[in-house]
Order: sequence, then structure tokens, then C-alpha cells
Amino acid sequence: MKQVFFLLVFILAISCKQQKKDDKVASQVNTDFEPSEAMALMNNNCYLCHSASAPMKTGRIGPPMIAIKAHYLTDYKSEYAFVNAIWEFVKEPAEDKALLKGAVKRFGVMPKQTFKEPEIRAIAKLMFNYKIDEPDWFAAHWQEKGFEPYLNSEHVSIPIKSDSIVDYNALGLEMAMGTKKILGKNLMGTIQEKGVEAAVKFCNIKAFPLTDSMAVGYNAKIKRVSDKPRNPQNQADQEALIYISMYKHQLKQNKNLEAVVKEEKDSVQFYYPIVTNQLCLKCHGEKVKDITEPVYESLQELYPADRAVGYSENEVRGVWNISFKKQ
Repeated sequence: MKQVFFLLVFILAISCKQQKKDDKVASQVNTDFEPSEAMALMNNNCYLCHSASAPMKTGRIGPPMIAIKAHYLTDYKSEYAFVNAIWEFVKEPAEDKALLKGAVKRFGVMPKQTFKEPEIRAIAKLMFNYKIDEPDWFAAHWQEKGFEPYLNSEHVSIPIKSDSIVDYNALGLEMAMGTKKILGKNLMGTIQEKGVEAAVKFCNIKAFPLTDSMAVGYNAKIKRVSDKPRNPQNQADQEALIYISMYKHQLKQNKNLEAVVKEEKDSVQFYYPIVTNQLCLKCHGEKVKDITEPVYESLQELYPADRAVGYSENEVRGVWNISFKKQ
């Protein structure tokens, strides 16, 4: 009997020690991110598909972030378990791992993309501890489904850093990601409704006007340029080519890809990499393997000088080149 008792004590001690170790590791992953920084990561990486502002039934290309939070809080009560579960899904999305079964039926499984583990864990930690944006319709929808209450309204709001000095890096990133969000939302909506071939035609007609409209709104010049452009108008100039080459080298070295901010007397030049994911390959990958014959024929018809093919996942395809006046 004593042996059984001591064995149980030993197992519990090891278990507690491992849990503390796991919690310590999870905590260490996120120590570089303030809540406001994690919020910026969520805005840049998540809200393109998981916006809180899109209507419930139209214009949506994925469930809102609050739905993800609510489902994971239901199954994972500790911060460590919650954060780890989200990272494990984002790392390798699969239908059998998805908690949001209804969302998978409606939107499909999230495409696999290359994300940095510390950043995803920081976002998940933020979701667990803080109040995040919630659509007006979500609470009633959640209640109608009969799920147990979720804790978003009981969490504290995300603290906003106040700083009198203008952060031109953050401002440039906001412009790039804001424009990416609008382009991506319209592009993915077209893919869902009409398919990839229609999305090629959408880009041919709408990409420049949408980018220009965002530039007007931001009072900036916003361009997406490449060393291998699809449209000759997107050819990178000599300075942009230098940064594209730099980002390619950094990616091969597994280094973090940071924005380049060049402050001049009255203006700012901002560069940020455009990196491919699985979705990109439907139009920018390899023929047959990634790009179907009808899509390839459309590309040839609309872009006779197309050079933006042959990419694999997680490659630098170009840069955001944004210029704006100093504030």
C-alpha cells in the first residue's frame, strides 16, 4: 500500500513539475510582446479572414476571432492549453483537428500558411486574457446554439500604448496590411463564389483601383512591386530590387523579416516583404501542380508577359513600396 501511495505522489510531482515547465515555456515564448503589440499582430495576421466587422451571412470568408476564442475557451480552460491548442491547429490545419465544425463546412479548412510560432502564441495569449472585438450579432448567435457562456465581456480591454512620437514603422505597416485586407477580402470572396479563374480576372480589373482608393484614404502612394511581375506596371525599381534581394537572403537564413523605414526630410519610404502561402500558389505556383489549365490559360490571355509563376510556399514574391508625408 505504501508503495502505491509513494508511486502516486511521485507521478503527481512529476506531472506538476512538467506542467510548470510547460507553462514556463509558453510564458517565455511571449515575453517579447506587449498586449498592444500582440493586438497589432492579430490585426495583421488574422483579421483579413476573421474580421469582426463583416456581416454574419454575407461578405465573410471565415469565422470571427471571437468565435474561435469562445470555442477554444470551452475546451481549454488553462492559458497553456488554450495557447498550445491554437498553435497546434495553425501549424498544421486539418479538418479532424478543427473545433469549429460549422465554420469548416461553410468556409473550408483554413489554408496552411507560414506563421512564426512566437507570434501565434502571443496572439492566442492575448485572446485568452483580454477582451477582443465582437460582432453585435455574435452573443445571440452563440446563445441560440446552446453553448456555455464565454468570458470575453468579463475580460479587460487591451491597453493602448500612448506615445507622442509617431511610429512610422507601425504607420507603414497599417497601410500595407489595411490594403492587403481589402484586396484579400475581395479576392477570397471571388474565389469562394466563382472560383480561381474568376479571381484572376478580378485582379486584372480591380487590383489597381482598390489599391489606389486605399492610397487616397491614407494620403500615400502604395505599390506592390516585384522582381518577377505579373503586370509590367508592378516591376520593382532598383532600390526595391535591393530590398527584395535582402528579404530573400534573410528568409533563407531563417531571420525575421522586418520593415525598412527610410526617413527623409519631409517624407517616409516604407518597404515590407510579400511572402507566398498556399493560397498564392493557385495563381503563382507551378503549372499543373498548383495552377489548373483554365487558370493558366486565363493568365496567359490577360498577362502575356507574366513572370509571376513558379513559386513555392514561403518565398518572397515582392515588396510593399509605400511613400507618405511625415506627420
